[in-house]
Amino acid sequence: MTTDAASPPADPKADPKVDPKQDKRLFLVDGSSFIFRAFFAVRHLSTADGLPTNAVFGFAQMMKKLVKDFAPTHIAVVFDTAEPTFRHKIYDQYKANRDEPPEDLKPQFDLIRQLVDAFAWKRLQDGGYEADDIIGTLSDRAVAEGYEVVIVSSDKDLCQLLGPHVRMLDTMKDKWTGPDDLGERFGGGPERVVDVLALAGDTSDNIPGIPGVGEKTAVKLLDQFGSLEGVFEHADEIKGKLGEKVRDNIESARLSRRLVEIKRDMNLDLTLDDLIASEPNWHELTELLTKLEMVKLLDDLDPGDAMAHVESAISRDHYELVLDAEKLDRVVGEMKKAGAFAVDLETTSLDATQAEMVGVCLCADDGRDTAYYIPVRHSYLGVPKQLTVDQVREKLGPILADPKIKKVGQNIKYDWTVFLTHDFVMHGVAFDTMLASYVVESEMSHGMDALSLRYLNHKPIAYSEMTGTGRNQKSFAEVPVEDALLYAAEDAHVTRELWKILEAKVEDGGYHDLYYDIELPLVEVLTKMETTGVLLDVDLFKTLSKEAAKKLADLEKQIHAEAGKEFNLNSPKQLGEILFDKLGLPSGRKTKTGYSTNVAVLERLADQHPVPRLMLEYRAFHKLKSTYIDALPQMINPKTGRLHTNYNQTIAATGRLSSQDPNLQNIPIRTPEGRRIREAFIAPEGRLLLSADYSQVELRIMAHLAGDKALIEAFHQGDDIHRTTAAQVFGVQPEDVTPEMRRNSKAINFGIIYGMSAFRLGQDLEIGTKKAQEFIDTYFDRFSGVKKFIDATIKEAHEKGYVTTMMGRRRNIPELRAKDRATVGFGERIAVNTPMQGTAADIIKMAMIKLHHRIEDEKLP
Repeated sequence: MTTDAASPPADPKADPKVDPKQDKRLFLVDGSSFIFRAFFAVRHLSTADGLPTNAVFGFAQMMKKLVKDFAPTHIAVVFDTAEPTFRHKIYDQYKANRDEPPEDLKPQFDLIRQLVDAFAWKRLQDGGYEADDIIGTLSDRAVAEGYEVVIVSSDKDLCQLLGPHVRMLDTMKDKWTGPDDLGERFGGGPERVVDVLALAGDTSDNIPGIPGVGEKTAVKLLDQFGSLEGVFEHADEIKGKLGEKVRDNIESARLSRRLVEIKRDMNLDLTLDDLIASEPNWHELTELLTKLEMVKLLDDLDPGDAMAHVESAISRDHYELVLDAEKLDRVVGEMKKAGAFAVDLETTSLDATQAEMVGVCLCADDGRDTAYYIPVRHSYLGVPKQLTVDQVREKLGPILADPKIKKVGQNIKYDWTVFLTHDFVMHGVAFDTMLASYVVESEMSHGMDALSLRYLNHKPIAYSEMTGTGRNQKSFAEVPVEDALLYAAEDAHVTRELWKILEAKVEDGGYHDLYYDIELPLVEVLTKMETTGVLLDVDLFKTLSKEAAKKLADLEKQIHAEAGKEFNLNSPKQLGEILFDKLGLPSGRKTKTGYSTNVAVLERLADQHPVPRLMLEYRAFHKLKSTYIDALPQMINPKTGRLHTNYNQTIAATGRLSSQDPNLQNIPIRTPEGRRIREAFIAPEGRLLLSADYSQVELRIMAHLAGDKALIEAFHQGDDIHRTTAAQVFGVQPEDVTPEMRRNSKAINFGIIYGMSAFRLGQDLEIGTKKAQEFIDTYFDRFSGVKKFIDATIKEAHEKGYVTTMMGRRRNIPELRAKDRATVGFGERIAVNTPMQGTAADIIKMAMIKLHHRIEDEKLP
């Protein structure tokens, strides 16, 4: 029973029948339907130990929204059971065509039942009956007692229950169905539904009906003869094959009617008062959600703070302000004695190179719950006297600079950068909790709030609680120091507690070398790179901007001339009208706002008319000008006169670094104009910029991992690897390889790394899928070690659920547990690509660390 019901026009939140003042509002939720909808709506979610939780999460979100939007006075969540029902006794083929639930869903059924109980939503099920029968019985009983009833489902069978006080709500589509909305589909009111379904049957439930009769035909027959029995009585009057089918299947239709008719008089041992909406069982709920790593679902639950019911590892009872030099001396002494402490900074900006220090948070590794906040730049009417940055540097600086005293932070690269810009020196960075979380579980969230909830059962104070949001948001410097104390000291306290947990996880997971030899040392390298920044030739950018503006103006004139009229080149709607209405070019996909004019469409049309070709050139120049030429000089830090980016170390699952604000890894190089932009990145006078890159590093790694003798030999000989593979694939001598052969071979080489399909390779090479598959087959025949490596990697990934790089970086691949082949295929491509791409990322990081140490050791400027 899964087909959508009729769809009324009303908006649920504005529906007049759901009156918040009505004290008898019963919501009956089709729980089984909710489970399947949640499962397919939320994909690839699981706990750290691999327990699938996507359906649980989706179900909880849907139910929370329902309760929040409508505040029902009474609620029940009704489930089917695995037991045969009375319908199976009537017809043993009932629902016999149903597939087994997906493997990932099976362990979630019981978890969802536990969730419903913990939320204190009444859970109902009855062996021998279906959820529909329970809903029907309760619906009739509630109406008789003066309730307004809302059936939460999209199941068309439930339409037979509708009436003046019973309506259906499909929460996935925000659509209501009432008795007056059934006419178009069923040709009448709720009483008509059973007869229509009896004639039409239901393939999803294996209800036979009359073969060849659909809902529309059923409605016509019922319109003509009044009822199901009327159709049977006049069956001889129905002409042609339809008449034959009706006459031959009267008993089948009668059987079908018994199957689709909902039982409405079950003997349920409960009263409607048992369905009163009540407060969750907080202890059970928080315990369950903690186990499922979903404590954040407790957010915005009322009444009260749900987290008060969680046994937290954090107490805020011993946080202290530090407002004078004498107390700071005592605090510094505690940190020194402990030999290790967590540190966190409060500032005025997320941009570490421009942020002003507002306060320093410290928490010693001494087993106590004491944490300190040292305000230095709070500014508001009545602010108490604070220590200055210079005073804090004088007192705190020596232990920050002492490499024997361990420092721990959450995203400590940020704090380190701010310290450097305020002339603090920091050595002895021993741990970064964000970085450790990334190494242990790269696919999870690594922010402090998420880590605190996951590992400490503690919900930290939100930054917005301190500063507000939107137009009324204030700087942290404007937050009263007494309020800032709790927020800021908590950050350092939470970081210290996370350190102990994540330190153990790094060791237990076998990540020691990856973390302590690669990721953690890289933090200092990236900090220095970000703080130093890069120098731009601003005059060259001004010249480039003028040239680009002239080029765009010239292109605009050419396009207008070719189009025969002027129009806004930056309006996809107007461009679509020119291309497809005025010029008559073949149109493709049409969007709600007009024709699609994306790059793929313009490239397809480029050979058919000058306008699409010129538009591609115009857009490329426009992007260069707006994204790089004009934007980059505006991002120069006025204090340093340089451009400072932020390198992300905890985002890419492969271990690759990324760059943002601005993205310096994406400066164009393929076009002459792009290369000129790169020329505007310069070295100071008397110095130079050294550009270095690996040669085909991922192919070399693949050759090593696969142990393929032919590929390894080619690399050892220093051969052009693409020419060598082309010679093998095409069966010619290396000197006879043509440029086209080499191009095809290069595409195959890199296509293998990225798991490219024959279809995609055929598209890229414009040779067709069949020919592309022949190339791939020949490649694997010549380089059999590569094929064996790929097959073995995929097999192992399916067995373990993850792959690793040579340095031990693990990437979990939940896509491999999916049921649809497309998602599994995507997971298999990840499995093949990650060992190579991830190992390449690890190698570049190791090289960066070695270079940094060389520069430091030789005191190079």
